[in-house]
Amino acid sequence: MQQAIAEASVIIERKGAVGVVTFNEPRSLNALSPGIKAGMIEAVNTFCPDPEVRAILITGNGRAFCAGGDIRSMDERGSVYMRRRMQSTHGWLSTLLKCEKPVITAVNGVAAGAGFSLALLGDIVCAAQDASFKAGFPGIGAAPDLALAQILPRAVGLIRAKDIIFTNESISAQRGYELGFVSRLFAPETLKDEALALAQTLAAGPTVAYGLAKHLMSRAYDLPLDSFLDLEASAQATAFGSGDFDEGVRAFREKRKPVFGGR
Repeated sequence: MQQAIAEASVIIERKGAVGVVTFNEPRSLNALSPGIKAGMIEAVNTFCPDPEVRAILITGNGRAFCAGGDIRSMDERGSVYMRRRMQSTHGWLSTLLKCEKPVITAVNGVAAGAGFSLALLGDIVCAAQDASFKAGFPGIGAAPDLALAQILPRAVGLIRAKDIIFTNESISAQRGYELGFVSRLFAPETLKDEALALAQTLAAGPTVAYGLAKHLMSRAYDLPLDSFLDLEASAQATAFGSGDFDEGVRAFREKRKPVFGGR
């Protein structure tokens, strides 16, 4: 069964156990307008807590994934206003980053500024072969936001991340793959189908274990070894107590493919 809710700025739909979020302002290259931000809030609040949604796919319509912040909405720049604006964005951003479900981004074209940041929110970053990435922020004298300055160095290393952000050069999808921040490359005409197939495969997997693995990896840079091993022990205890683990063991013994329920 497929359910769809179409909005002016974002399309939010269920495709089986996959929640699909599509930026839908192609004329402005899906720049982060108030409408797209509102759509992201709705999508995150809809899909992240829903146990029937076991993977999330984010992509864009048109020739851009997301061209970054909407310059049209940047006339008001007082520090109090900007702090409130960022706090509002950080609300859904943090929820998505902490979401225990696999998140796949399908970068269908330009991903610049905050669009680059959004692309890297994917646990797996798929990109069309003609897609491109650009830090964008230095071009308008802004600091990187939407967690780019944390995620990019973890993907490519600190020195390369500084080069990418400071020089503000456009980076092809192929170069992004070589640097390590793009996971998979696809032909432009097959990108969305391939990314959806990947999301559906992950949605059918042991999503309890995926969530635990995401949590472990998110803390891997922060914790000393002893604390990390304590967290690992707790995660494994949770995994062993899950229905997915029971099913995996049964399937192994019965020499069949497991049917995971995400519980």
